[in-house]
Amino acid sequence: MKVSIITATYNSAKTITDTLRSLELQTYPDIEYIIVDGNSSDETLEIISKNCTRISKVISEPDNGIYDALNKGIRAATGDIVGFLHSDDLFAYEDAVADIVSTIKESNADAVYSDLQYVDKLDTNKVLRYWKSKEYKRESMKYGWMPPHPTFYMKKSLYEEHGLFDLSYKIAADYDSLLRYLWKGEITLCYVPTVTIKMRVGGASNRSISNIIHKTKEDIRALNNSEVPWAKAILVKNLSKIPQFFKSV
Repeated sequence: MKVSIITATYNSAKTITDTLRSLELQTYPDIEYIIVDGNSSDETLEIISKNCTRISKVISEPDNGIYDALNKGIRAATGDIVGFLHSDDLFAYEDAVADIVSTIKESNADAVYSDLQYVDKLDTNKVLRYWKSKEYKRESMKYGWMPPHPTFYMKKSLYEEHGLFDLSYKIAADYDSLLRYLWKGEITLCYVPTVTIKMRVGGASNRSISNIIHKTKEDIRALNNSEVPWAKAILVKNLSKIPQFFKSV
């Protein structure tokens, strides 16, 4: 079972080395690693060429943001399963991809997801927030539940069936896509009960108050488009994040 892993980069020189190293160390052999670069002007491409032997394809050209870049990666992917490794994220351990694949094989699910740790920008061993996903129940999406998108791996055929990221969303295209796949598409999902991804703090959705407000508006639009009542979902979704700051590993 081939796994296509997509990394979108743009002037990512400060963080990409850790990302590449974590991919390089994966024990699972059949990985198609695709990097989609937005025509970086720093040393990103040079670092990529020197620090990873497992790259299958590099696309470097101007794009319309991260979701456009990820869509390019999905279209270029030839694997059975597609997942994303963002340029400031890293796999939490060397068997992460192997565990993802074995879970899909054993469960025969359409997609899998797992837990995620938010870590310090400079010290990725310092955990600042722990997203414990818990077992999936479709009804929980009415209460704002979603799997951590960086841990989400889905069969390539389902991207072709249900569509890619909607570029009219600037911050919440991942939430919109998950609602389409899980709520409207009713794909089957299986939980890997461990941390597979470490994410550095400081993502676009929580970088500023204005971004948080903008993301909330986009979340509401995504919920409305999927015909999920938004008021309760938004309230519980935001409140559910609070315990993540107090959970132990």
